[in-house]
Amino acid sequence: MLSILVALLALTRLSAGKAVFAHYMVGSMTSSEASQDISNAIAAGFDGFALNTHTISSSDTWNTDAINYLLNAAQGTNFKMFLSFDMSWNLDVASLGSFLLQFSSHSQYYTTDDGRPWVSTYDGGSIDSATWDSSFIQPLVTGGVTPYFVPDFDDWSGFPQGFFDSFPVVDGAFSWESAWPSAGSTAANVSDSVDESLIQQAHAAGKVYMMPLSTFQFKYLGSGQDWYRIGETNLPERMAQILALQPDFVEVITWNDAGESHYVGSFWPEQIAGTNEDDYANGFDHTGWQKVIKPFITAFKNGATEVSSMVSESGNPEGAIWYRTLLTSASCSSTITNYQQARDAINFAVILPSSSSPYTIEVYSNNQLIGTFSGVEGLNYESVPGLQAGGGQYIQVLDSTGDIVASANGTKNVLSEGSDSSMCNWNYEVVGLP
Repeated sequence: MLSILVALLALTRLSAGKAVFAHYMVGSMTSSEASQDISNAIAAGFDGFALNTHTISSSDTWNTDAINYLLNAAQGTNFKMFLSFDMSWNLDVASLGSFLLQFSSHSQYYTTDDGRPWVSTYDGGSIDSATWDSSFIQPLVTGGVTPYFVPDFDDWSGFPQGFFDSFPVVDGAFSWESAWPSAGSTAANVSDSVDESLIQQAHAAGKVYMMPLSTFQFKYLGSGQDWYRIGETNLPERMAQILALQPDFVEVITWNDAGESHYVGSFWPEQIAGTNEDDYANGFDHTGWQKVIKPFITAFKNGATEVSSMVSESGNPEGAIWYRTLLTSASCSSTITNYQQARDAINFAVILPSSSSPYTIEVYSNNQLIGTFSGVEGLNYESVPGLQAGGGQYIQVLDSTGDIVASANGTKNVLSEGSDSSMCNWNYEVVGLP
């Protein structure tokens, strides 16, 4: 009987389950840029944004203005947003509630079915459960607002074992770090062990788990902030894990984080002003990844458990290719932490429709064939070694007669050495198919 009650409690705590959000780095912007982001995210299949705010100061009006622009731009749609407090900036827990109340009653703020406003974080696990309860949750409850708290506390020293016992204050959990393979000097596939543990723990406690999905990490900001987290086929590998594990929610990292390069949408000049992030992000459009993400979102919401169930939006071959435009043998590579994880490869993810005759996927670098693969229905993905300096990076999808039915062509040449002595750019060139 107890297990049945716990299961029912878990169901009642889900607010429009199966929702997929994109992590959004709040920065200076205009209302028209906010409208464009909302429109693009809706078109890509997202349900909302997790709004990362690293300041709650009333003097930072650029921050509150941006949040209001985004919320107002979504009015009249089903697109919703919730705050994700960036606790790595040492925000005052006791001041978070009053900041939340500025936005939680907005029509586009994401809530549970019974009206509880969602709240998440980046970090904050170094603060104990009792402090979160007494300084954040209870003052809001006293004022008539009970937040639905789904934080990322994987900076907690014991994470993820016994998480809900150590943090009874939470309504669910989110993980940031499980989105990529562990940092290190050897290449490794991404693991879903943390996610599997948290799903089991959450459901046993009648709570929820929001699983992260990301592409890769690359940052080149100096002062120890030059690093890489393997990206080759991380995106489709995580898609397969999510469909198999069936978490309650998914959060894509990120929509617009130019600093860590895992953006799948646009980023605006005002948002990265005063940094050198534009040195490695400008001109590198990642929206091609949406060709894979949108069918994934549809499959996830439909309860698919395997990537073979992913269906192209058009009924034709769809997907993307991505590759670095600087070889790993470049003399600057060793300046990047975890550089040993990288491979010189062209990566692809292609969704193929059902067909009575097979498709073939061909991969080219420097206009030379480096790989041929027999396609299957649903999602196909590979990391194909053999990336070469020069132009002519592309893939072709051929039907059974050998006719080309779809292709994706890289717009950037691959270099053997960097063109800028101060920049070792390992950002990805991403191109959608078709």
